[in-house]
Amino acid sequence: MIKQAIIPLAGLGTRLLPLTSIIPKELLPINGKPGLEYVLDECIDAGIKEIILIISKKKMMIKNYFQKDNFYKKIIKKKKDKRILKEFKKIKKYKKIIKFVYQNSPSGTGDAILKAKKLIKEKYFLILLPDDLIIKNNCSKNMISIHKKYNASVMASMNVKKKDVTRWGIYKVKKKINDKNFLIEGVIEKPSINKAPSNKAVIGRYILPKKIFTKLKKQKKGKSGEIHITDAIQSLILESNKFVGHNFAGKYLDCGTMKGYIRSSMKISKK
Repeated sequence: MIKQAIIPLAGLGTRLLPLTSIIPKELLPINGKPGLEYVLDECIDAGIKEIILIISKKKMMIKNYFQKDNFYKKIIKKKKDKRILKEFKKIKKYKKIIKFVYQNSPSGTGDAILKAKKLIKEKYFLILLPDDLIIKNNCSKNMISIHKKYNASVMASMNVKKKDVTRWGIYKVKKKINDKNFLIEGVIEKPSINKAPSNKAVIGRYILPKKIFTKLKKQKKGKSGEIHITDAIQSLILESNKFVGHNFAGKYLDCGTMKGYIRSSMKISKK
């Protein structure tokens, strides 16, 4: 059973400047709620019992958000506001299941995940990238069910336009299982339009085996001088480890750019 999740948060969020010059992008409100909380709620609803947040010393505001109780306690003493009390109870619920790990020099998602190696206990674990919000259907819960059914690693997938494949990691499909799932033969990070093996893009939800840490430890830096999780995944696939791609049913929202952040706020406010 998947009980642990990793959420990497150490990135600088430069695509959301000037907003992120002070506030970490994961705490920016989306329809009155920090974007990170949507991802945390997805984890909790999927049965996750421990969530590892990877932050940097420059993003201590995230840790303070969950761990500084005195502000709430002082207000609640003076003002019996039900809404504030509800928010405080929610923060305390998160606090019980969150642990923090540090990645002070951003070197890619693969490097961030490697920082959590010592905390991962089970054979498989979940990764969620906070820029990718999936609403209206719990993608993580569905992926956990698929993992149990096929005893395999699982990665979320979404069809994108051919002209956009250069923005994503793209799957090479080995075999179709059914309308929602397929066996993965390979993953290529941001291929050219001519070299893309499909239009199925990697979306930020992964169930991966603990053995990936061995690959990440030896992984050389790839594009942009970063350690990419997809390169380590490709190494495992080449060693005949089973990976299933899952075409999720929920609504995908990209919160990593200014245009996407604004659009996400509008979409969630209407749901």
